[in-house]
Amino acid sequence: MNYDFSKLKQKIKETEEWFKKELGTLRTGRATPAILDGVVVDNYGAKSPISQVAGIGIEDPRTLRISPYNPEQAKEIERGISEAGLGLSVGADDKGIRVVFPELTSERRESLIRLSKEKLEKARIGIRGERDDVWNEIQKKQKAGEITEDEKFKLKDEMQKIIDQNTKTLEEMAKRKETEIQN
Repeated sequence: MNYDFSKLKQKIKETEEWFKKELGTLRTGRATPAILDGVVVDNYGAKSPISQVAGIGIEDPRTLRISPYNPEQAKEIERGISEAGLGLSVGADDKGIRVVFPELTSERRESLIRLSKEKLEKARIGIRGERDDVWNEIQKKQKAGEITEDEKFKLKDEMQKIIDQNTKTLEEMAKRKETEIQN
């Protein structure tokens, strides 16, 4: 059997990384710097991620402390977080900027769980598309006489094991996030 699944494995890894990043942006009741990854601020005329203009630390379970590298940027950082619509309370003090995560309502928890399931389904759809592409390639090789029909089905089984293993990993990640949101 001569089929290289490395391209499929790479695409799966990229999908897994995307899903991990997407789950990181879902706000739970606990403070996590990852929620600010998508927030950009005006940095002397250019848009920059907060992580490039300030240090971000966890002050307590529901509060982040942002320390701008340049204190004059504090207002821009504060504005950027407010405009991102993350539902966070932002306030400046003498040490920098405090970002407070409000308690989640049961309604908000349900919507976050629903959102995590939607993101899981998007990841699954992406992987299914890759699986279909690989299956089509395997079938073309069989029709061209490069592999036998038995080899085709062995390759299909091997491919399905890779897909199943990854799907299980994604579901475990989603389950952990769901538990985090509920607590």
